[in-house]
Amino acid sequence: MTAPARLRVLRPAPGVLAFYEGREPGHRFAPGPNWVDDGALSLGIASYALVAGDQAIVYDTHVAPDRGAEIRRLLAAEGVRRITVVLSHWHLDHVAGTAAFADCEVIANTRTAAHLAARKAAIEAGTDHGAPAIRPLILPTRTFDGRLSLSLGDRQVDLITANIHSDDATVLWLPDARLLLAGDTVEDTVTYVGEPAAFATHLADLARLAALAPARILPNHGAPAVIAAGGYGPGLIGATADYIRWLMALAHDPARAAEPLATVVGPALARGDLVWFAPYTAIHRQNIDRTRAAHA
Repeated sequence: MTAPARLRVLRPAPGVLAFYEGREPGHRFAPGPNWVDDGALSLGIASYALVAGDQAIVYDTHVAPDRGAEIRRLLAAEGVRRITVVLSHWHLDHVAGTAAFADCEVIANTRTAAHLAARKAAIEAGTDHGAPAIRPLILPTRTFDGRLSLSLGDRQVDLITANIHSDDATVLWLPDARLLLAGDTVEDTVTYVGEPAAFATHLADLARLAALAPARILPNHGAPAVIAAGGYGPGLIGATADYIRWLMALAHDPARAAEPLATVVGPALARGDLVWFAPYTAIHRQNIDRTRAAHA
């Protein structure tokens, strides 16, 4: 039996809502091992909505259909009647609630759409990442490559693809506010490494995001207090790039793997670019193992 949604509604900027769950001692999605607790709620996760009048762009649909339905209910209470969904990438904690938006346009880049289509049967059977299954898995209804601009009221919202964390990332860029909704391209305390062979590409695309000169950044995984206060500064991008470079250096200096995470990210913590969250120590060890395996 799964626990009911415990979404906290945060308001980091005008016209922006964050639906946050996790980083809450004792709260679990379900007993026993499952990808929702192990990869999402344990680290904390937010989906977002950009709202203008009766319209909204929902950026990711959270970890389960009931979470998606709760987001939709909360938006209806805000007066929203027309919704477009944008998926940040194919990972399950970002697409699991899309069934609640099955009557809406669902936009993703072509790589995200291809990943989901290829894995649809396994995801619906619960054999892709294990339980819980996502059934039905709703596939994107519109795809794009590179960049796509949407209008939300009088606001421009740019969808920009990147290869960071996964090869199919889509970030949202709001040029009027210089606000970047970053999905999993950056997270706090450290990035979750899925594709160490693509580190050089990750660094190039992080530089491309930094060139936007964002004033604030809203990641999907981060500290709720920071998100509620308006998000992270641009240093989050640099801290992520520094950490990737540290991992890359393991190839010629494997002894560095013994350094504690607090030491590795110490300068970024001191600058305030990151906030310490102890569960990321396990992610750090996993990142090291995956990086070393890629260079074996």
